[in-house]
Amino acid sequence: MATDVPHPPAASASASPSPFALGLLLRRAHWRAAAVMGEALRPFGVELRHFAVLIELVDRGATVQRDLAAATGSDKAGIMRVVDDLERKGLAVRRAVPGDRRARAVDITPEGRELFDAVHVAAEPLAERLVAELEPGEPEKLTELLTRITRDGIE
Repeated sequence: MATDVPHPPAASASASPSPFALGLLLRRAHWRAAAVMGEALRPFGVELRHFAVLIELVDRGATVQRDLAAATGSDKAGIMRVVDDLERKGLAVRRAVPGDRRARAVDITPEGRELFDAVHVAAEPLAERLVAELEPGEPEKLTELLTRITRDGIE
């Protein structure tokens, strides 16, 4: 699967009165962030879809696949492919869930945690570049606002 991210057109200088304007701006911001973070991930041989799962595993610990799918915006088949990739790379492992023969919990391996930490070190200067145009305190405020906007869809 290609990791190329489409390049969005330049944002217009004026704010649109359209009710879709915020969504379009968020999409453009996502494209830019995905391109920057994809650049950080490339040398490590993982894609954003893989790293999203590793983030969830670090934050939550062992997590059943259906919950990983919901947390990462994936479907059942998509999350299975991502976890298959992570297992092949030795970054995650599936385990049976006691009391549920069908469910499988996914957990990060020590190698996965090592990669997770290394990617964060490599991504720091790129993440700083992503918010370089913002004033002091604005990256934190943006994170707070986006967390509030997306909270209902996560929990």
